[in-house]
Amino acid sequence: MALHEQLGRLDDARELRDFKAEPAQMRAAGPGKVGELCLGFSLRGGRSTLHDLYRVAPLLVQRALYWDEAMPELPICSIISIGGGILQGDRYKIDISMGEDACAHVTSQSANRVHRMDANYASQFQTVMLERGSYLEYLPDFTIPYRDSRFINHTDIVISEDATLLYGEMMLVGRKHHHAEERFGLDLLSNAVTVRRPDGRKLFAEKILIEKGDPSIDFPAVMKGFDAFANIMCLTPPPVAGRIQERFETQFPSGAPRAVAGVCRLPNHAGLMLRAVGVETYDVRREVRRFWRIVREEARGRTLPQEFLWR
Repeated sequence: MALHEQLGRLDDARELRDFKAEPAQMRAAGPGKVGELCLGFSLRGGRSTLHDLYRVAPLLVQRALYWDEAMPELPICSIISIGGGILQGDRYKIDISMGEDACAHVTSQSANRVHRMDANYASQFQTVMLERGSYLEYLPDFTIPYRDSRFINHTDIVISEDATLLYGEMMLVGRKHHHAEERFGLDLLSNAVTVRRPDGRKLFAEKILIEKGDPSIDFPAVMKGFDAFANIMCLTPPPVAGRIQERFETQFPSGAPRAVAGVCRLPNHAGLMLRAVGVETYDVRREVRRFWRIVREEARGRTLPQEFLWR
């Protein structure tokens, strides 16, 4: 599917019907506002390598690095945005493909900031494909939607039955320490994921939609008392998923907890989903890292390196 067709799929989303006005500064999807990134990993000479790299600013990956001491064969790529954040009218496209038995870790350089908007919206379309026996950790940093921002993201995943994908979406409710109106001050945040097998069989789909003025967002059973959340899915064979679920202890302390986290089974034996909420980003990161460590140990027989001091 061509780039404009993929991005066009998001333009027709119902939730964007009120956000079609063109920006006064530069038209939506104009020059310099369409970022494209393609990453292809394969196993060559017994080592996973980044064999395919295509980039169009403002998205950038420089090279794969091997700094994970607990898994030194793991190529690590950080997605860099040279645009200073996500702006109105931006259109991003990210493709990641994993060859047979290859492994990789993909993350972002820092939090993804969705800036305030007075016209149009920003969108991102992602495709992630994993062939037999491959392993991918795709864990971008937090998305921080500013007041009056509109951001829609759709991710299509195609994964072989014996591959493992750890894919995460972590969100903050806004710049909570900047201004009181920043908390849930966004206009729109839409995140959708579809998961299929290589033969086209659909496993499940999920969509998180947050719109301004929806009081249910801050209900006691949703985000009341918490400002950060994460949905981390582990798509993996059922035996691996069973071992992970047995080891992960639900975090649901009494009183006024800093974080609450638990895992559940995904449909059609696709794997597990971690859901976590916390007071601050570091509270949620702690739960995500706890889950991540177990996933890697059970899926690859390796653990995580010691966490950086500045995290």
